[in-house]
Amino acid sequence: MTDSNKKVTFPDLGVSPEVCDAIRRLEWSSPSPIQREAIPAGLTGADLVGVAQTGTGKTGAFLIPCIDRLGEGRGLQVLVLCPTRELAQQVCDDATALLARPGKKVAGRVASIYGGVGYDLQVKALQNGFEIITATPGRFLDLMAKGMVDFENLGTLIFDEADRMLDMGFRPQIEEILKKIRGKRQTMLFSATMPNGVHDLASRITKNPIWIEIAKSGTKADGITEFVYSVKPDMKTPLLLHLLESEEWTQVLVFTRTKSGAGILQKALSRQGILTGALHSDLNMKQRTRALERFTEKSVRVLVATDIAQRGLDVDGISHVVNYDVPSDPEDYTHRIGRTARAGTIGTAVTFLASNDLGVFKSLIYHLGRDLGKVSLPEFDYIGSSQLTGENKSKSSRSAGGMGSKNADELTDEELRALLGG
Repeated sequence: MTDSNKKVTFPDLGVSPEVCDAIRRLEWSSPSPIQREAIPAGLTGADLVGVAQTGTGKTGAFLIPCIDRLGEGRGLQVLVLCPTRELAQQVCDDATALLARPGKKVAGRVASIYGGVGYDLQVKALQNGFEIITATPGRFLDLMAKGMVDFENLGTLIFDEADRMLDMGFRPQIEEILKKIRGKRQTMLFSATMPNGVHDLASRITKNPIWIEIAKSGTKADGITEFVYSVKPDMKTPLLLHLLESEEWTQVLVFTRTKSGAGILQKALSRQGILTGALHSDLNMKQRTRALERFTEKSVRVLVATDIAQRGLDVDGISHVVNYDVPSDPEDYTHRIGRTARAGTIGTAVTFLASNDLGVFKSLIYHLGRDLGKVSLPEFDYIGSSQLTGENKSKSSRSAGGMGSKNADELTDEELRALLGG
């Protein structure tokens, strides 16, 4: 193992000159802690289990040794399973960059496989023997069932964000895929958290693995500053608009609990002249990809998303993450705030705490094992405000003005103001 306090370079870790050149083109200046430990071990072909905070370079930790050991023209050699389409595509993009050799033939071919898009290009990638495949378990298993996958030369199987895959119910698909993979292989499993289910899976599918834990499971990155704003339920949007008046809020990712909430908030911010996009599962893949591109290119300042974006969203320069609704799962909180302060930078995580979320918030704090900095702005704060009666709660639990289940695009200006309390 390397000395975590010593200044090391990628060549020091045993990475080949060709891959080091690709790393320099990506402007990855030096290995992150998880990369310092995982790359040398990965280059030996050993099984690995890695735990590190989000945004610390786990993707590079498994891709770099895989690409350095890749053999040309031998068909599928590396399979990376991911929980979401967005993460599968981002891993594919990173692999493509690491495989590039300007002026020379690429060192290998990579394709992403996931649902929500057509089969043709994915089938062609498998038929043509692409060396690296990044995939979501559902679509990949579908193509396996059609006889499209050849595992004969598979040398490395990787589980990225394994905890999220189990959270999303992919265990049956994972088990089916594992049944079809025979022979000796290298297995790597990476995650930001290590609940019991993931620990059991890691212990069962790896052989004498090297366990690398850079930080305690669920730990936040050092560069993140956390704040909690107590706010009346109907003042969340006005509070967000107030905070967005600051020029320091340059690139903002806002998480809502529901898809409809994301759409409504996106529309409300846009009506105030704030360039805002939305990302949730009701959008098709083309719309989701375009939303991410616009946010990455800084064509929009704010992206309002559901937890579909908490994993694998690797966008440089996110200054603030906002939990518009308190997440009910502490691991979701960890992954949400991990979208900022990536790769050693700094960022701010803000949580809006309404009175009806106090129970969930107390549970969150208990599981995190740390306090969050509390901020009170009197014009928005719920403290001291009158509590709703049971009758009022019943009325307010429905959309304002009898709007029922309308989505954001169906609301009039008056309905939207009533719904958002402004």
